[in-house]
Amino acid sequence: MSTHLVALTALLDAKAKGAIKGTAKLVITDQGTVLLSETGAAPSDADAEADVTLKASEAVFRAILDGSQNPITAVMTGKLKVDGNQMRALKVSEVLTA
Repeated sequence: MSTHLVALTALLDAKAKGAIKGTAKLVITDQGTVLLSETGAAPSDADAEADVTLKASEAVFRAILDGSQNPITAVMTGKLKVDGNQMRALKVSEVLTA
């Protein structure tokens, strides 16, 4: 696992803990996969089941986390792909931008 993925997982753990209902899988292109749940964030197998899957580059996820990229705009411009429960995706975006 790359050091970038480890650092991103640690950052996401603090944001997700107690804030996520169900599960959300973040597929970070060329880096790996992180599974978010109410217990936090953890590196995951790409085949793991989740209520919603968000896929983007590390740069896009970092921009969403620092507030310089609106997640809805990222979806509309094709930078962020969403598969699964759309309402869950909105909740995940709220958690990531908090």
